[in-house]
Amino acid sequence: QAQLLQSGGGLVQPGGSLELSCVGIGFNLSNYGMDWYRQAPGKQRSLFAHISIGGDTTYLSSVKGRFTISRDTGKNAVILRMNNLSPEDSGIYTCNAPAPPGKYVWEQYWGQGTQVTVSS
Repeated sequence: QAQLLQSGGGLVQPGGSLELSCVGIGFNLSNYGMDWYRQAPGKQRSLFAHISIGGDTTYLSSVKGRFTISRDTGKNAVILRMNNLSPEDSGIYTCNAPAPPGKYVWEQYWGQGTQVTVSS
């Protein structure tokens, strides 16, 4: 059964760094663009980072320059490196493999989500 498995969340001090991993199980991530979402309590879920099938990256302005999304093809994974974290970055982080062109909307995969807490 295909799924996305996340790891790497946790507690970090302001100014610190975390690395999140999103590993594809049972399907090839190379056939998908990949997105990262986050949601703070009381706020809407927001897409903040994207990497295309070809490797081009796009970031929300609030994370640009601090967050980096990349592919680890050998591990069938996408990696999110987060630097200089602030309390405003706290929330549930979820990866998504959207349905690629030619596929139905339900032919996509979501990670289970992981908590990131930035606090002293």
